[in-house]
Amino acid sequence: MLDALSPQRRRLVFGAGAIGLLLIMTLVVIGIVRVTTSVEPVSQYDPGPVLLVPGYGGNVQSLQPLAAAVRSAGRNAVIVEPVGDGTDDLRKQAEHLAEVANRVRDDAGAASVDVIGYSAGGVVARLWVRDDGGAEVARRVLTLGSPHHGTSQAALGADLAGGCPRACEQLIPDSDLLRSLNAGDETPAGPLWATIRSTGDQVVTPVDSAALSGALNIVVQDVCPDSTTAHGDLPSNPVVVAALGSVLGTGLPQVPIHVAC
Repeated sequence: MLDALSPQRRRLVFGAGAIGLLLIMTLVVIGIVRVTTSVEPVSQYDPGPVLLVPGYGGNVQSLQPLAAAVRSAGRNAVIVEPVGDGTDDLRKQAEHLAEVANRVRDDAGAASVDVIGYSAGGVVARLWVRDDGGAEVARRVLTLGSPHHGTSQAALGADLAGGCPRACEQLIPDSDLLRSLNAGDETPAGPLWATIRSTGDQVVTPVDSAALSGALNIVVQDVCPDSTTAHGDLPSNPVVVAALGSVLGTGLPQVPIHVAC
């Protein structure tokens, strides 16, 4: 049939066929990539150790009340020591979290870990899940007062001081890191996600920066309307402590009820 066509028409037919074949091959490759990069979530019914990630400045003492609450519930709690003084690149801190998570999981013989990220530690946890293998290791991720969409306080500090440490710069609203982290799915596949924030928080401003699309987002004042919980009080807040049973449990995370406010 092609012999009946002029040389010019044959070239057009062959060209169209080549383009069609290229499109088919491209779709096949995309399909293969999607299959090979899909995440296989860990079991929700076999909780492992709980890692607690400190906030900006790396104050591990601030997490001791929360670690005690986790341990009192019969879980193994490990506070992640910061990289340096806790003000360096959040990506480096996420890589460090990956190393700690793998070591703790191996030591415990566990299939997964749960992670609680306080303040900037919640951003570190998200980076770990997205970029450093955490999606295949994390079972649950809970963030407390985390500046997921930045905080105006970081911008103010940078302006007043003529600059600030790397992690501070990364927590300025619309920073390159946050713009990339929040592009697309804010709660990627793998773990179940939850956040807790307080309207009394004057460090992470606006307060709604601490919420994530696709997560269970808990506001302290929705449970305890008269609460004046500040940013630094979140690790020991009764709503946070009451939420641990559900958020780190085996069922779907739920807003806590019957809290002794």
